[in-house]
Amino acid sequence: MQIWVDADACPGVIKEILYRAATRHALQLTLVANQWLRVPPSPHIRCVQVAQGFDVADSHIVDHVAAGDLVITADIPLAALVIDKQAFAINPRGEFYSAENIRQLLDMRNFMDGLRSSGVDTGGPAAFSQGDRQSFANQLDRFIAQRRKPGG
Repeated sequence: MQIWVDADACPGVIKEILYRAATRHALQLTLVANQWLRVPPSPHIRCVQVAQGFDVADSHIVDHVAAGDLVITADIPLAALVIDKQAFAINPRGEFYSAENIRQLLDMRNFMDGLRSSGVDTGGPAAFSQGDRQSFANQLDRFIAQRRKPGG
């Protein structure tokens, strides 16, 4: 199992949690971004800088993710694509995307996008909170523990 991070919009506190988890569990962690990122020196952590452009980082992740890998992203269309490849996805607020919920989340995202494009002010996401950070850390720990169990 490898962990992929849609890193351009990933909060720094989430990256820090991921760095510690990769080191503690000896998991390969790959951050994909349009810009250069500083990552801790570790044989388990690497950063891939891709060209600027719409969905270039997403495309890189989809092209390289394998079944059973985990992707960290708030991008619901990207989550849907990796789930189609039998990978898993969690957003930085700790919400686990699954085959059971991704279509509904994608439909809601598209609906809200349609409202925004027609001029409706839908507001933005709530500020990232300590609770979000904790929820992500808990979800990541559960996922890793589950995958580490025999037959997991």
